[in-house]
Amino acid sequence: MSTVRVDADKDTGVAVVTLNRPHKLNAIDMEMVRELAGTWRALRFDDSVRAVVLTGAGERAFSTGIDRDVVVPQPSSPYMQDDPLLGVGPKANDLWKPVVAAVRGMACGGAFYLLGESEFVVADTTAAFFDPHTTYGMVSAYESVLMAQRMPYGEVARMMLMGTAERISAERAHAVGLVSELTEPGGALEAAVRCATVIAGYPSEGVQGTVRALWAAKEAGRAQAYAQAPHLVALGNLPAERQAELFAGRGRGGFRTR
Repeated sequence: MSTVRVDADKDTGVAVVTLNRPHKLNAIDMEMVRELAGTWRALRFDDSVRAVVLTGAGERAFSTGIDRDVVVPQPSSPYMQDDPLLGVGPKANDLWKPVVAAVRGMACGGAFYLLGESEFVVADTTAAFFDPHTTYGMVSAYESVLMAQRMPYGEVARMMLMGTAERISAERAHAVGLVSELTEPGGALEAAVRCATVIAGYPSEGVQGTVRALWAAKEAGRAQAYAQAPHLVALGNLPAERQAELFAGRGRGGFRTR
């Protein structure tokens, strides 16, 4: 695989899955969509792996979401909207082994599909979280649903509505509960592996049952919200040409971090 790297330690039972497009800030293209889905499905059947750490290559970003160069053909009916990122997460591929996310640098937009399907997030102090959708004339639907289950409503509403004008710092993300542990720069992966190693040492049936129970606690609300998402996207998104114009002007102005 070229866009996803998997390093499994048979002794500890931990696999590190790395988004491997650092030259593109680990933005997700269609190849990565396929490789991530294949990775999660393969890990389901690998009994030597009992816990997973998910991270991004390089120092600048965990992931900046979907690659803007990706073209996703859409049907003309507003009742059908194809979202290529719906299948990138572990839960979407029926993986119930625990996944710990290790974040360094930016995590934004489509990255929330992955963070939202991880059990918890470890980040270093360089991490920053934001969602650019509204800035570029797009509805933040699935991303908002996932983050609304991980953060207080006011915090996630502010992040989604402020778009590129504001980024949530690692410290703020830790304070509001999105991040469970904060490390020094470059330390998130090591800390996440340390947690995953502890979990991997426990009987896997009990661990996976707990993961499934935790997900079930919020699954009904998520499913109902997801059912509304395609229609909201169809109604609220600007035409692709207008989105491209707004994206082309993304360098205007600045942003603040809080």
